[in-house]
Amino acid sequence: MVSGVHGKTHFWNNKIRKKIESMQLNGKRYTTIYMSLYGISNLEEISKKIFIETTQLMDKNLRKFMDANGQTTIPEYAKTGIDMANFFGVTQNGDKVDYGEFFSTDDKVLCFDDLERANVDVIDILGYINNFVEHDHIKTIIICNEKELSTKLKSSNLEMKTFIATYLLDKQDELNNIDKPLVEKIQEKIEHVFDKANDYERIKEKLIGETFEYAPKFDYIINGILMRYENNPDLIRFLRENTGLIISTFNKSGTRNLRILKHALNDFSKIYEMVNKSYPNTNHRVMQTMLIFTIAISFEIKAGKVTKDKFINIKDNEEYKSILVSSRILMDNRQFYIKEFDNNYYYNFKSEYRFFKFIEYYVRTRIFDMKLFKDNMETIRNTVDIDNLPAYKRLLTEEYWKISDDQFDGVVNEIVVDVSSGKLSLIDTVKIFAYFSYFSRKGLIDYDLKALKNIFFNGMNVASLNSKYCENVDEELGKIAIEEVAEDMEDILKHFNMLNDQLHDKMFKEKAEEIMKCIPMKMEQFYEKFDKECMDVPIFKYYDPFQLFQRISCASNEDIVLIKEKLLDRVEKSPKKLEPEMKNIKQLKQVIDDYLKGKDPSIKIVMLKEFSDSLGFILGKYKPSFLPKKEEKDNIEEN
Repeated sequence: MVSGVHGKTHFWNNKIRKKIESMQLNGKRYTTIYMSLYGISNLEEISKKIFIETTQLMDKNLRKFMDANGQTTIPEYAKTGIDMANFFGVTQNGDKVDYGEFFSTDDKVLCFDDLERANVDVIDILGYINNFVEHDHIKTIIICNEKELSTKLKSSNLEMKTFIATYLLDKQDELNNIDKPLVEKIQEKIEHVFDKANDYERIKEKLIGETFEYAPKFDYIINGILMRYENNPDLIRFLRENTGLIISTFNKSGTRNLRILKHALNDFSKIYEMVNKSYPNTNHRVMQTMLIFTIAISFEIKAGKVTKDKFINIKDNEEYKSILVSSRILMDNRQFYIKEFDNNYYYNFKSEYRFFKFIEYYVRTRIFDMKLFKDNMETIRNTVDIDNLPAYKRLLTEEYWKISDDQFDGVVNEIVVDVSSGKLSLIDTVKIFAYFSYFSRKGLIDYDLKALKNIFFNGMNVASLNSKYCENVDEELGKIAIEEVAEDMEDILKHFNMLNDQLHDKMFKEKAEEIMKCIPMKMEQFYEKFDKECMDVPIFKYYDPFQLFQRISCASNEDIVLIKEKLLDRVEKSPKKLEPEMKNIKQLKQVIDDYLKGKDPSIKIVMLKEFSDSLGFILGKYKPSFLPKKEEKDNIEEN
């Protein structure tokens, strides 16, 4: 067995194969059969491949092509096109051919390559190969990257494994026991319950006689890869200075795939060029982190670890870091994965900014998004220097105990000033209170809880004047990195919810104003916005009915009919969601009816009357208390 890094196949072709075919053993000459297991999805395909390599009944044109090109093995692309039926003329009746019966392998050495890249369970493949070794005594060589194989064995079905491991820890009352980090516990439980790697080791011990590690000199290989950037002196200088980082990140990936590393360095050359062109003099540490991140994310996304989607929903560095400091797992497999990613690639490498959305997006989609790039770089410019980072952001994006004792009082005082002046957003003020409450209970700050509450209540009132409505409250509160959230949070949360509801109404009032002011002069804009944003939102709750009537009455007859039809259409689709606006719809009908009294008929008057009737129809779908009392009375008299 040959185990090691990329380059093994080249070593086989240029050294081992030639050596085997040039030697004699007990008077017998051996020929080699090389076979890649890459993409094999069932065991029969292996028999088929061996058969194609060993059979003498080969297509004449193919044999001619191989002789002319000095090839000893059939090219992969040709194998897929070979018509099996023409070999035998025995498959016309639909019987399956057992290719294993046709092997002639007594003077052959079998070589199986890319064991880690097969789509069949490795244990099954080894069992299959065992048949050749035990029963037929065929000399067999297996080439594989054991590190990559180990990663594959461990990372298959990771989400299901994490779920089950967390469930088992919960049943054993181990989840809340804080003797070691939860991520570590889950990892150990997964290895204990699902350790296929042990099965592999047992079978390997039984099957493999000798193992040779192919370990080429890394510095030499990396140097060869870097040679391609010689025509870019700045880049090559940077890469050569950071060869150690390149090699250590490459090693941490566990996959040892040089092809991916080449692609990653190619991507980095584009990133380096863009940063230098648009943001010269970018902090050296940031450039180093970008290099690590580009290589790390390339291996995570391209090395078959099924992690392509894990980063999609992380929008920026701040969210990435808040996931890291959050102590609540809540069965969130993504958080588990990201903590592991960070612990692995940034181990012993301190950097404030270490998630670059534009790089993740570029590696994943192959699109270099200029807007993302500029957003990221502007943020880096404003936050990379920790001295310029607001104190409250430090608390929200890194573990509080990383703040040194001599800085702590200054951080606390700065935050109190910012909270009091309403500088923080409303939701961030709530999060910061959770920390301060914790600090107070631990005796780390001199404020008692009553004084703290006053400061934060007033700060929240001021913050609400400039804050936006927070939609995902639970998700935001889940980012608080304190295990025990105190009871005194209740009052703060109650006050927050009240203010957040007000912001919700304010947001919709602004939205209603923006949309309704398009009537009657910008009707195309009105229809576009109304269709996109108001079909299941009770937007009329947030706009004055009298003003709305003035606008509608100035619209063209055609527009009055179109608006009416839209109102009827949306109430058919989302009656429950629209109920809060019915009070205003009732008032609007009343205003229209008052206007129509004693008016001589005209097309506009008739259209407005039909509009009012439609509003009556809509109101009829809700509680009687919404119906205009006067109309009910008139209807009874008419009947």
